[in-house]
Amino acid sequence: LASGLNILSGETGAGKSIIINAINLILGGRASSDLIRSGCDEARVEALFSVPENPALSFLFADLGIPLDGELLIQRVIFKEGRNKIHINGAMATLQMLQRLGPGLISISGQHEHQLLLNPDKHLYLLDDFAGLSRERETLADRFRAYQSEQDAIRRLEREIAEKEERRELNRFQIREIEQAAVQPGEDAELSAEKRRLRHAGDLLEIASEGYQTLYESQDSVLGRISRCARQLAKGAEMDERLGPVRDALVDMEARLEDAGLSLREFRNSIDMDPQGLERIEDRLEILGRLKRKYGDTLDDVLRARDGLSASEAGLEEGKERLERLTERQAEAARQIGRMAAALSGKRKKAAGALEKAVEKELRQLHMKETRFRVQFETESIQNGKKSVPGIDGVRAEGMDRVEYMISANVGESLRPLSKIASGGELSRIMLAVKTILSRTASVETIIFDEVDSGISGATADVVGRKLLDLADYQQVVCITHLPQIASRGKTHFLVKKEVSDGRTRTQIEALSPAERVREIARILGGREITPRAVAHAKEMLQE
Repeated sequence: LASGLNILSGETGAGKSIIINAINLILGGRASSDLIRSGCDEARVEALFSVPENPALSFLFADLGIPLDGELLIQRVIFKEGRNKIHINGAMATLQMLQRLGPGLISISGQHEHQLLLNPDKHLYLLDDFAGLSRERETLADRFRAYQSEQDAIRRLEREIAEKEERRELNRFQIREIEQAAVQPGEDAELSAEKRRLRHAGDLLEIASEGYQTLYESQDSVLGRISRCARQLAKGAEMDERLGPVRDALVDMEARLEDAGLSLREFRNSIDMDPQGLERIEDRLEILGRLKRKYGDTLDDVLRARDGLSASEAGLEEGKERLERLTERQAEAARQIGRMAAALSGKRKKAAGALEKAVEKELRQLHMKETRFRVQFETESIQNGKKSVPGIDGVRAEGMDRVEYMISANVGESLRPLSKIASGGELSRIMLAVKTILSRTASVETIIFDEVDSGISGATADVVGRKLLDLADYQQVVCITHLPQIASRGKTHFLVKKEVSDGRTRTQIEALSPAERVREIARILGGREITPRAVAHAKEMLQE
């Protein structure tokens, strides 16, 4: 591809769309396994760019960490299983990196771009591109999205506070209920043991008394018998020392039995026959049981529940303070966004007049002399950045403006939406006019027009050809066309053709010599049969 205007022509179905598909892949477009040739496992696309000095591109390359020295080589391989392999100047790269680079390299204007003109939602973006406001719009969009994200956080906090407010009285009642009970850890186990003792106090008294009598107090007590036996063995040990250990064991046993008897006496004396105490313990256990049924299986769970309820109460106040801070910050952010949107709107309205004049001037050169073109604004009024929600009502990520292009293509006709009245030929010329205007400020070096000739013919096609040639003074232009008036204007002409070899279909592209170019223009003029008249006409067009 040379500098200036490059023409690609060929019969319908020859494979011109393959070129656009390949370039879209280079620009980071969506890959599909359908693009891979039958019988192959992968498809490979490579493109070499000669990149001039461009501060914006240089900054982008530095940001992406890609070395740049005048040339840029992009290689992309797509595999049947859906994988992608991308290299930029020999370094591995991601699809996201390719998509960031693409807009600064090539602009493709095809049939789908006509849909931009038919979609009012896209008109604002074209105006911003013309006015150089795209970065300002993106900055506003970032602020607006951050505002929305924080607004969502505020709504969640408001719901949380409302829920806590609804539960507040219940929480306070539950906290009072637990605190008034004066719960102590392990208290229920101790009370249960005390309850058992009081319930069986009579039995315990009888058991302790009988044991004390048997061991110690009765005339024939166990302790008395062992004591007498120990004294006898003491005499025997004087006679035979082998009785000494037995005597010692009985003496030890005597001491132990005495301790046991005294312990039984103390235990008997400590037994409290208190029916009222039992009733008090049962009442206390009922209170503790009710708390455990409500707040957990154990008293520790009950105490943890109280701490959680207290924390929730404290969290409610903290939440209210945080909500107040967030709301104040959001109000200031809304005012800032409102001011930014208002300033952006002012710049757009100022630029709209210049765009209207520029488009009408271009359309006059494209045989639409009486056409009136207007940018219609629908703007939410924000006075001093304040409305019911200060500064933010009516503002979207793109700003406060809604824009629609209006056109009157004929004298005496009122302005009407472009999307409703423009014909295919008019859309093609309007898009060419817009592209021509944007090319003067855009950093992109190459523009591709796919089917820019849709809906036009005759003298209009000749004017479009001249316009493309003029545009090629600013950028490298590649134009796929079926019209001789456009094809004859090219500096370089490529023929796209299809042929069958060894049972496989292949698309080939070849640069045409001057003689071959005459025949191709003649073919476009006259169809398959190239007549001497068509050849003569083709020569005349090329000479012109």
